[in-house]
Amino acid sequence: MNTLRVLLADDHALVRSGIRLLLQSIIGVQVVAEAENSQQALECIEKLRPDVALMDISMPGCNGIDTAAHIRTYFPQTRVVILSMHAGVEYVSQALRSGASGYVLKDSTPVELDLALRAVARGEIYLSPRVSEVVVEKYVRSEDAGRDPLGVLTPRQREILRLIAEGQSTKQMAAQLDVSVKTVETHRALLMERLGIRDLAGLVRFAVRAGLVPLDS
Repeated sequence: MNTLRVLLADDHALVRSGIRLLLQSIIGVQVVAEAENSQQALECIEKLRPDVALMDISMPGCNGIDTAAHIRTYFPQTRVVILSMHAGVEYVSQALRSGASGYVLKDSTPVELDLALRAVARGEIYLSPRVSEVVVEKYVRSEDAGRDPLGVLTPRQREILRLIAEGQSTKQMAAQLDVSVKTVETHRALLMERLGIRDLAGLVRFAVRAGLVPLDS
């Protein structure tokens, strides 16, 4: 596993300290720099070129969302994950439009933070489950809802859903995807929460209706 190099940006020293401890507890993640405002964050990114910039929305000067837009333009190799206490769709929409690849709530678990960092490093979009509920609700209400029911899922979540629908066990999925059983279980729990489905049978029915697997799979 390659080391994931992370820049942490938050204007509160105590918050940064707590998040840094969480990041240091994740195997394969290295905090290469910390910043207390957007200017420091951009200087660190230009110098160190981290894989991921994990930043708060509210910072002195330029906020995290506007900083994400700057990073997308000038340092596209660095993915941005917004870390926020706000789950409102307006914040999430602004962040994604500005170029953020992830949006994680500050009350998330270390496991979820790990998943978010890995997902955006692979080029995927990651949203905390509680944030996803808001986005999914908006999506379902849109006129395009029936065209792509899988549109709210990341590529990894689609893959997990397909394997579940094909009847593979957790251990089989872990072996095929070269991840731990715990990681598969976490993906499955987040998948259920994102879709509002509470059991495996419901996931299988959803996958069939969405055309992810044939009916006789």
